[in-house]
Amino acid sequence: MFPALFLSHGSPMMALTDSPARDFLRGLGRELGKPSAILVASAHWETRIPALNKVERNTTIHDFYGFPPELFAMRYDAPGAPALADKAAGLLRDAGLETGIDPERGLDHGAWVPLTLMYPAADIPVLQVGIQSQLGPDHHLRLGQALAPLREDNVLVVGSGSFTHNLRLLRRDAVDGPQPPDVVAFADWFDVAITEGRTQDLLEYRSRAPYAERQHPTDEHLLPLYVAMGAGGAAHRLHASAMYSALRMDAYSFA
Repeated sequence: MFPALFLSHGSPMMALTDSPARDFLRGLGRELGKPSAILVASAHWETRIPALNKVERNTTIHDFYGFPPELFAMRYDAPGAPALADKAAGLLRDAGLETGIDPERGLDHGAWVPLTLMYPAADIPVLQVGIQSQLGPDHHLRLGQALAPLREDNVLVVGSGSFTHNLRLLRRDAVDGPQPPDVVAFADWFDVAITEGRTQDLLEYRSRAPYAERQHPTDEHLLPLYVAMGAGGAAHRLHASAMYSALRMDAYSFA
């Protein structure tokens, strides 16, 4: 059975820019092996209720601007997973979660940037589920718990967000610049809380974690972590690094 994963997808430029996080993701797919399908909860698909993209073939969404043409030329048109979408929708409804189906949406960069590094052949069916940023961590833990049975079918459940995400703090001229103390303090607190299984502290991170509001002015890039946590078990940190000084790229396995 595959673990559930939380991955920090960083800037879209991670697909092209050398960094420790990029190297980590390029090796992670080989380490894990090939799942039957991948379900991604991405910070970049926000929906009113949990929605699933039920398509035969995914398109590649370039949901950004101001980047070089090489990035816009990239494609990750992986197969869709319509049968898996139906099964996931059933699990969510069984858990009391109102659920929607989107028959057109493809993969945003929160999904395709890490996947193009992990599984570059784009030959594994991929399904996305939207997040509900207005509903907070508790809801997303529950969402992950509802989707956990999919792991028994060799499905890799991925929460794709960012361990810290305050774009105003980034030093865009320094991919490997030093990390500010507040970034380190927040990441260290979160790592201990995750690995010790302090679920209530994590659910109330905004009032308990140091510099929480500064590192996450809004919740959406951390909510996929709760999906992965709910879908998996005991936590193990797989990777820790930073890009542009303030963008932590940590990744976790929940097995």
